[in-house]
Amino acid sequence: MYRDKNVVVVMPAYNAARTLRQTYAEVQEQGVVDRIILVDDGSRDDTVSVARSLEGVQVHVHEVNKGYGGNQKTCYRLALEAGADIVIMIHPDYQYTPKLIPAMVSIIANGLHPCVLGSRILGGYALRGGMPLWKYISNRCLTLAENILLGAKLSEYHTGYRAFSREILEKLRLADNSNDFVFDNQMLAQILWHGFTIAEVSCPTKYFAEASSINLRRSIPYGLGCLGTGLRFRLARMGWAGCKLFPPVGAPSEPAPKVAGAVSPRP
Repeated sequence: MYRDKNVVVVMPAYNAARTLRQTYAEVQEQGVVDRIILVDDGSRDDTVSVARSLEGVQVHVHEVNKGYGGNQKTCYRLALEAGADIVIMIHPDYQYTPKLIPAMVSIIANGLHPCVLGSRILGGYALRGGMPLWKYISNRCLTLAENILLGAKLSEYHTGYRAFSREILEKLRLADNSNDFVFDNQMLAQILWHGFTIAEVSCPTKYFAEASSINLRRSIPYGLGCLGTGLRFRLARMGWAGCKLFPPVGAPSEPAPKVAGAVSPRP
């Protein structure tokens, strides 16, 4: 709890058994998180059993892999159902440090910005943390193109460390987004479309064997999808083409649907 705001951490998980305990312990050390929700997306290791052994973790299991975007849709729906005022998404692979959670929460709780990103680019941490050079160059070029198309000035759009206010999650029509990696990009474009501001904090990151990372083969369609999202945003803004992702401003948003399936809160 922070300033009477209910703080929920969501973890989209896939084969994260080796790093989950370390991530969990550091999240708990921050002292502001009321609940942790882990959504396992059909892991083939012991992620679920490890998660269920951790005190206070609510576990939801996708028996069939629904994709990174599909996993996040479940994460955010469950967080809203749990009464979250602030939701932080952090991967359980320990690539991003949970030590930034209090700073990200305070920015939202104090009414400064309703969305906060943990940026690997600010402060020059990406290459120092082990980001491959090809990925760094791709990130910078893609971010430049997106800033032009979306009319923003973010340092990167591709971080998996994000915090949102409840207002944002209730406003966006996330069900219309992709179930794949481009979900992240579509969500940020929607936030900008609705006029919300986005803050960034400099985030040290670590690249190692257990850290999740999209490979070159998957990066190409992801990059094309990001450019496609930016182009649709620009065309919709100019009134040249309609798009479900970017409805007319002021149009009513659809309520988030309930999540089917068992949810097992741990004592």
